[in-house]
Amino acid sequence: MLDKRIAQDVIDCALSTGGDFAEIFYEDRLNNGLMMRSGKVESVTSGRIHGAGVRVYLGFNSVYVFTNDTSREGLLACARRAASALHSDARISAQPLKATEFVNRHPVLVLPSATKAARKIEKMRAAQSVLSQYEEVVQGMIRYVDSEQHVWIANSNGLYTSDTRVYSRFAIAAVASNGTENQTGTNSPGALQGFELFDSRVDPEAAAHAAAKQAVTMLHAPTCPAGIMPVVIDNGFGGVVFHEACGHSLEATSVAIGASEFSGKLGEKIAADCVTAIDDGTMPNEWGSENIDDEGTPTNRLVLIENGVLKNYMIDRLNGRRMGMESTGSGRRQDYSFAPTSRMRNTFIAAGNDDDAEIIATMGDGLYAKTMGGGSVNPATGEFNFAVDEGYLVKDGKIAHPVRGASLIGRGSEILKKIDRVGKNMRMAQGMCGSLSGSVPTNVGQPMIRVSSITVGGR
Repeated sequence: MLDKRIAQDVIDCALSTGGDFAEIFYEDRLNNGLMMRSGKVESVTSGRIHGAGVRVYLGFNSVYVFTNDTSREGLLACARRAASALHSDARISAQPLKATEFVNRHPVLVLPSATKAARKIEKMRAAQSVLSQYEEVVQGMIRYVDSEQHVWIANSNGLYTSDTRVYSRFAIAAVASNGTENQTGTNSPGALQGFELFDSRVDPEAAAHAAAKQAVTMLHAPTCPAGIMPVVIDNGFGGVVFHEACGHSLEATSVAIGASEFSGKLGEKIAADCVTAIDDGTMPNEWGSENIDDEGTPTNRLVLIENGVLKNYMIDRLNGRRMGMESTGSGRRQDYSFAPTSRMRNTFIAAGNDDDAEIIATMGDGLYAKTMGGGSVNPATGEFNFAVDEGYLVKDGKIAHPVRGASLIGRGSEILKKIDRVGKNMRMAQGMCGSLSGSVPTNVGQPMIRVSSITVGGR
């Protein structure tokens, strides 16, 4: 753990050359992983991440130095290096550190470290037994991972706090083949929980069925036709479109420097009336939740867009300085080797009032994107390109047949205004989001939505 007296000395040292704010982030984490391929356990891994980082501000300038030497001498050396990069004639004194308590919204019942590998392998074998039932599934890859992260955070404003975060995830990839070509189906549920994940949230057999069915369905699907058409995007991982095409553009990382298409648009209408979008770090035991962010700020429920109007950005401490706004508890980082910046947590389009069956029945001809894949976006312009992992052609309001090779191409600000239906059943799915501060767990989500027209890539 980070001793409070040592933390005070490190912060004082970091401010010794004139910085106006200093912070230390201390981390100790245990990671475990198991990999099974076609029923055979290929690897059992474990590792430890341990270290700390010291950050110093002077106005809008920031310096971050990290080390895995967490002795008093090692931390002070780290603080001196950070301090040496910033100089000012002014000197401020750090406030005395005071322990800060918070309500733990994410209780863990069974720590992964207290769970034998044999019990984890049992869950993997249950999933593999399902994959083996599908004749065309020629390979199954099942991965189980868990992590226990302990963090301590202290800063020159007198903050001294800590948190423990426990993550567990179960990932399945099923490969279907007809002898000449392959298709892969995936399913990767997870939560901010321990091994009780399998009691309350994850059914290994159901996850395996979902992955296998997707792979087999896409193996027999013809190529999707290209064109501009209405598209229905299903709930769950369909929310990755909002996450990538719009969410990143609402992070202060890009907003503060004017590199977002939504910079300076608070209070303006940026989406259709039926669109309300939320980023919520408080949802109990959800994959993207935390009690406090990686700057020690309590997380919150943040309404980003309300009935089409832009209400808030996701803000970290440094970019909040630049914007003249308070942190929203959105400062996150992969580990101690990264300085934090504003990141999404559990980001989703809120449930609406439309019936799923009616959404499809009234769309005419178009595409039903049941499962989305990866994509890319330019936050400055909002231009995006996303793969559709499982799609279906719709003819006269009826689902006709599956299609593969579809992609969605557009611009975030345009797609928000073209959403004309929002369903009632909001569901989230888990992912890892990469940005300036590394890769962090995030939930994406939405109910079924309909975009009146969008460019669909295909043939």
